[in-house]
Amino acid sequence: MVSSCCLDQLNLLSTDDFRVMNRIPRVMKVPGVISEFEEDQQTMSRKRVIVVSNQLPLRASKDSVSGEWRFEFDENDLLAQLKDAFPADTEVRYVGTLKADVDAADQEEVAQHLHEKFSCETIFLPVEMKNKFYHGFYYYGRNVTIKILPAGIHMEQLQSVMSEETTVRKAKELKEEYEGKFLMVGVDDLDLFKGIPQKFLAMEELLEFNPELRGKVVLAQITNPARSLGRDVQEVLNEANRIAMEVNQKFGKPGYKPITFIKGPVTTQEKLAYYAVADCCVVTPVRDGMNLVPYKYTACRQGCPVLDKALGVDENSPPKNSVILVSEFIGCSPSLSGAIRVNPWNIDEMARAMYSAMELPETEKHLRHEKHYKYISSHDVAYWARSIDQDLERACRDHYHKRYWRVGLGLAFRLVALEPNFRKLLGDTLNSAYKRTNSRLILLDYDGTMMPPASVNKGPSDEVISVLNRLCDDPQNIVFIVSGRDRDTLGKWFSSCEKLGIAAEHGYFTRWTRDSPWETYRSIDLSWKEVVEPIMQLYMEATDGSYIENKESAIVWHHQDADPDFGLCQAKELHDHLENVLANEPVVVKRGQHIVEVKPQGLSKGIVVENLISNMRSRGKSPDFLLCIGDDRSDEDMFESIARSSANPALPAIAEIFACTVGQKPSMAKYYVDDIVEVIGLLRGIPDASVQPN
Repeated sequence: MVSSCCLDQLNLLSTDDFRVMNRIPRVMKVPGVISEFEEDQQTMSRKRVIVVSNQLPLRASKDSVSGEWRFEFDENDLLAQLKDAFPADTEVRYVGTLKADVDAADQEEVAQHLHEKFSCETIFLPVEMKNKFYHGFYYYGRNVTIKILPAGIHMEQLQSVMSEETTVRKAKELKEEYEGKFLMVGVDDLDLFKGIPQKFLAMEELLEFNPELRGKVVLAQITNPARSLGRDVQEVLNEANRIAMEVNQKFGKPGYKPITFIKGPVTTQEKLAYYAVADCCVVTPVRDGMNLVPYKYTACRQGCPVLDKALGVDENSPPKNSVILVSEFIGCSPSLSGAIRVNPWNIDEMARAMYSAMELPETEKHLRHEKHYKYISSHDVAYWARSIDQDLERACRDHYHKRYWRVGLGLAFRLVALEPNFRKLLGDTLNSAYKRTNSRLILLDYDGTMMPPASVNKGPSDEVISVLNRLCDDPQNIVFIVSGRDRDTLGKWFSSCEKLGIAAEHGYFTRWTRDSPWETYRSIDLSWKEVVEPIMQLYMEATDGSYIENKESAIVWHHQDADPDFGLCQAKELHDHLENVLANEPVVVKRGQHIVEVKPQGLSKGIVVENLISNMRSRGKSPDFLLCIGDDRSDEDMFESIARSSANPALPAIAEIFACTVGQKPSMAKYYVDDIVEVIGLLRGIPDASVQPN
């Protein structure tokens, strides 16, 4: 029997709106799993936004006497605030887990209650999955967007709380209490990583080396209750208490305490009051996530009409200002360009930063505040939510424009996303176009296209030589082998193909026929090879089965004969090592099929395509038929160049284009064939098509 919480989740999929329904790929559908649900016209006409997260934005508590569960929205939770970014008629539903453990016997009742009262669909995870998290992943053909966008604060909610009588009254009290003093405020959870003891030590050093500041500066530290209990939490509290007591005894006097240590819970109204009157906000965790305290502080320093009136701020008052002292190890640091950044482990640096915050000119404080407030007010939680919604909409459109296929078995299984016009290249299609055209350009990769990569004998077979010669015999054809191999090897292998063109080393060397001279792409400085070769030599010695191929224009490290896992690991490490060493050299470091290659910048198979087409047009034989077949990353440069040339309105159009990759995989090519056997079959059939009667 399907549980009601599962049915509620399935019900979310019973809409035709592509923006909120993540379609199950055709290959993954199982008839009978998804039930049909009836929905009234009002529900179908409303826009629905589904918010999926690890945890629901709910507070949960269980009555110790009755055993009943009680729930309420956590209005301070970012996800709960997210719904305010959408129009009022938008239905926002949440999917996720609860922050509390619910017995299996109560799960059905709780799920139904949350579905009806809170628009939340609850997922109850097994105990063994409690500590597991979800990570992003990449499927072949899918574009995974990683966007750095700090979540903002709820400006309207903050303005509302600032206008409350409790907040205003507390702010007036604090202003009178700290009149004439420079007030620094910190708001942190009681946690090992929040850096509270370090903050107190910096305050001690500030007063120790600047006696003139004693009695003029105060640090008010608000500590929220610990989220978990443990010995480490108690040790942090004891240490913070000890340091605060020592500092107050050492530098305090009647009516003055350098450190005001406020242990929570503290109401939101009181926190905002401290923010509003504080001259500086000190947020210095040794490690933290986003941390929105500096955002809230800046918004409160800007104030609101009610609070400004109570604090005596009018149009004749000095411009509003604020100073933020922030740790370089928290998420909001990059978005606060005007903040004073510190390393919380360096007590001397923190003390100097506190002194700098006090000595900043008023105009500088105002400029920093204005800069921060402009960003924070325009990048609030509503902006964050809208941005995510737009990105999801684009992702959904991209998802529905592709086709999905299952590839591989067992651990090798993957779901591949392909373009809708990506189709198999059939012999009839190719032959029909071949017979209609008179100036043809045929470009063929070698390894993986004409010859299996795992083949012991890397040279071309007699069948390959025969097929190439038959293609070259047609005077209307120009046939090229485009390979990354060196020119001597290719010249030797294809010496029996008199009319075959060869582009060696990704186009660094080119010749049009066997007897024509080799043409060089351009004169290139190859002094970087003296740096690369010793590094590759070290990795070759450390990786059994690997070897180095030293070409005239490039150096390649091969690891196809090494242990698969160790070879892959070494390839990644070598790639990163070379990129760092060659950062200022005019070269590119690329990883391919079991290789790491270093070659000059601007050199690719795409350049070969452009040069050949340009050369044919200059001779008055612009190609009206183009066949390009390849199998790996380097061949994608050819496909991309072909697509770019065909889309350029300034260039003559090529009537028939067949860019084809070997194997079903995401590619710039529009066609595919399954394997090398099909490649040879297609090429073998082409000459026959030219002699068949119309």
